[in-house]
Amino acid sequence: MPDSSLTVQVPGKLMIAGEFAVLEKYQKLVVTAVNRFVFATICEGRENRLSLESFDLNDMEWQYESNTVHIKTNDKRVQFVEEAMTTVYRYLGENHLTPSPFHLAIRSELDDVSGRKYGLGSSAAVVTSVVAAMLHQFLPEKPSDSLIFKLAAIAHVKTQGSGSGADVAASSYGGWLEYASFQADWLKEAYLTADSITELVNTDWRYFSADPLKLPDHIYMCIGWTGSPASTPKLVEKISALNKTDSTLYQQFLTNSEEAVHTFLNGMRYENSSLIFEGIRKNRHALAEVGKNAGAEIETPLLKTLCDLAEEHGGAGKPSGAGGGDCGIAFLPSKEQAEHLMEAWKEAGIQTLDIMSNEAGAIVI
Repeated sequence: MPDSSLTVQVPGKLMIAGEFAVLEKYQKLVVTAVNRFVFATICEGRENRLSLESFDLNDMEWQYESNTVHIKTNDKRVQFVEEAMTTVYRYLGENHLTPSPFHLAIRSELDDVSGRKYGLGSSAAVVTSVVAAMLHQFLPEKPSDSLIFKLAAIAHVKTQGSGSGADVAASSYGGWLEYASFQADWLKEAYLTADSITELVNTDWRYFSADPLKLPDHIYMCIGWTGSPASTPKLVEKISALNKTDSTLYQQFLTNSEEAVHTFLNGMRYENSSLIFEGIRKNRHALAEVGKNAGAEIETPLLKTLCDLAEEHGGAGKPSGAGGGDCGIAFLPSKEQAEHLMEAWKEAGIQTLDIMSNEAGAIVI
């Protein structure tokens, strides 16, 4: 019999290299989990209750009826949680496990206390936390990282309809990852044609891979926040539209991104700082160019300043994620240069985030 209560800790993410291109088959992306977390506490009780502290939604009733979880609220922000719970309920049911009633409470520290979003992957981390908490509570054995990832990816794509899943992977596996997306369209089709969620989880996800990486000890990563949250779906829409209006320019972007990520990965593998910096610079330019061609401002003026200052201080920088605001990252060859860069960022109005990579994925604490 499992303990009546447990808490899981799930990390957020930062995209490092390969953004946008990762939405295509076999394109690689580098992502890292970070030490800002979502916490999910689950405890068995007499009634089903849900609290989402970040949304100030507390003690909501919910029921599992007709193979679907229904949360009693009109607030649309619960949809990710609803789908995550539904997905795990179905998986457990297929494996002859019936959860007793429980209260689930979710708390996030991925955004600023003021509610400002940093772009650390909050919906993916919340979905992963729900999946991990329920599996740890009701499975007779410890769930694998792969099981948590696949169920969370199914729930996330079912709710959002798109996405690479890299944020879910970072939250599930932790650490640095060399990642290739399962392809959202493939997953949606596979979900519709599979006889069960268990079958889908146990099948080979043909385009997907996630392999651990390690940042060399002598490389310092700085994370700067430019103060303007970005709309990832809108930027993705504009970049995708370029493929229809000028496929040559879009294909050139994919080639440039692939070369940049390959260079960065070689730098990681061989602990070669010059290749790491070169890969970041190449990826920065590939993103800026495709943004310009697609009419999408990926590198905002402040992100440009962030990147330029990184180069002036002996390293390299680029937007992280979709760009258009949110975070930028920089890699420097020494602690001293990293400290000087952070001072320069401060003078330019860029907030340095006290965030580091996090080795663990979804774990019980």
